[in-house]
Amino acid sequence: MFRTTFVLTCITFLIVFPTSSSMSQDADAGQLLFNNACRTCHSVKEGDNRLGPNLYKVLGRKAGSLPNYGYSDAMRSADFVWDKEKLDRFITDPDAVVTGNKMKPYGGLASADDRAKVIGFLEAQR
Repeated sequence: MFRTTFVLTCITFLIVFPTSSSMSQDADAGQLLFNNACRTCHSVKEGDNRLGPNLYKVLGRKAGSLPNYGYSDAMRSADFVWDKEKLDRFITDPDAVVTGNKMKPYGGLASADDRAKVIGFLEAQR
């Protein structure tokens, strides 16, 4: 009886409290996905604007407000602050969130799991 309870407790602990290894794997996966889908145009380094604006501390930032970046008129006049939900929708389909943005030829990231990992990676860049 003790052994069964102990094993079940250990399994429950591993499910409820992921190991640092699994959290590290998620962070690594998020960075890899960012590198593959976003890094051609964006950086997470403050002040490092490329074809797209840097995404350092993008969560909590008003859309189109980063100094020293030439946003489209549509993005400059977007009236919202980037949060996880808005970023998820934008990464899915930029034109559905801000029509007239300059995210061409990017067509969106279809996988909700992949988008969550990218957003988690961006959130960790604080």
